Amino acid sequence: MRPVNPRGAWTLFVRETHRFMKVKMQTIVAPALTAVLYLLIFRYAMGARSVPGLDVDYFSFLIPGLIMMAMLQNAFANTSSSIIVGKVMNVHIYLLMAPLSAIETVAAFLAAAMMRALVVAGVLLLVLAPFSDLGFAHWELIMFYGVCGSILMGGLGLIGGMWAKKFDDMALVNNFIIMPLTFLSGVFYSVTQLPPLWQTVNHFNPFFYLIDGFRYGFIGVGDTDPYMALWVVGGSTLICMLVCWYLWHIGWKVKE
Repeated sequence: MRPVNPRGAWTLFVRETHRFMKVKMQTIVAPALTAVLYLLIFRYAMGARSVPGLDVDYFSFLIPGLIMMAMLQNAFANTSSSIIVGKVMNVHIYLLMAPLSAIETVAAFLAAAMMRALVVAGVLLLVLAPFSDLGFAHWELIMFYGVCGSILMGGLGLIGGMWAKKFDDMALVNNFIIMPLTFLSGVFYSVTQLPPLWQTVNHFNPFFYLIDGFRYGFIGVGDTDPYMALWVVGGSTLICMLVCWYLWHIGWKVKE
């Protein structure tokens, strides 16, 4: 049995954190700019309207969704880009040779993905909060859904990076799976505005519960019961972590 190596896991975490901090314009400034552009566009498109059925102004409704969407996309990008770059450059073998267990490696990658997501969320809050009277109705829900969403997407990025053989494969996953699921999860609208069929379909989208629960933490209203969704989100996150551990343990697609 391989001995525990907390220093090695910490070193990998620091490496992954420094990797995205070195390109701040791409990993932090760009998401903030994109969110501001969304805000400006919908500001002039929606005006001072409120969200039907929720009795909350559209800005307060939109901002938490934009923050969570940016967190999910950045957590996914952090792990997926690290793995696929290592595979393309054929340097991932050094990571496999490192004296780290599967759980230590996965924990370091997911912690770095969560760190990037939280940094992006903090920057977006500073940029977007002045545009709205955004509150913190349930800070514990904000933290739970933010952390679970970051870990879940970091895990999916890790799995996607292990599966992909080239950048085109990773772009396929991002453009045809991750982006549609995040955009169609209620970021820009309340699902109660959709026809009954599409409301039902949306309840099978895990990102919907992440965004709705995160939004509920800020404004105190949402489309579902965020406390019931805790089990769905928590269970999904745990399953994703276990899958990541197992796949890395057996060297799925990274030892080929």
